[in-house]
Amino acid sequence: MASDKTSPDGTSAAETSPGETQAVEIWTDGGCKPNPGPGGWAAILRFGGAERELSGSDAETTNNRMELMAAISALEALKRPCRVVLHTDSEYVRNGISRWINGWVRNNWRNSAKEPVANMALWQRLLAAAKPHQVEWRWVRGHAGDPMNERADRLATEARLRLG
Repeated sequence: MASDKTSPDGTSAAETSPGETQAVEIWTDGGCKPNPGPGGWAAILRFGGAERELSGSDAETTNNRMELMAAISALEALKRPCRVVLHTDSEYVRNGISRWINGWVRNNWRNSAKEPVANMALWQRLLAAAKPHQVEWRWVRGHAGDPMNERADRLATEARLRLG
């Protein structure tokens, strides 16, 4: 189940049309404990003074699936094509979408070992969610003091803990 938080003035980043030079900033995180096991994901979207938080969980999942769901959910929340800067601490997500995905598509969703790509349906969903946007994928070191990454991590953990 996803939650949604708008800024105090009632607007949200997903409802605001970015200008030519300004981008929607997104921070995502996901995780499980144990892995695999119960997991949570979160995304924080910011545009100008507006901010929106999204989060969700899955009772049986993996860290990688939760990292993908955070990015997918954030991009799917945008109402119109945007310039986006998406911050993730997942090298799996960043490398997958910016380095590996073209080869997977070219090879009919097979990896270099000729096996089906892990989490293929989520990668396909992420590719579709990113398509209307101009996305810059930025990797940030997790648990290294980046305030927005730490906040996304807390939200993802809270989502996982709500599972009980």
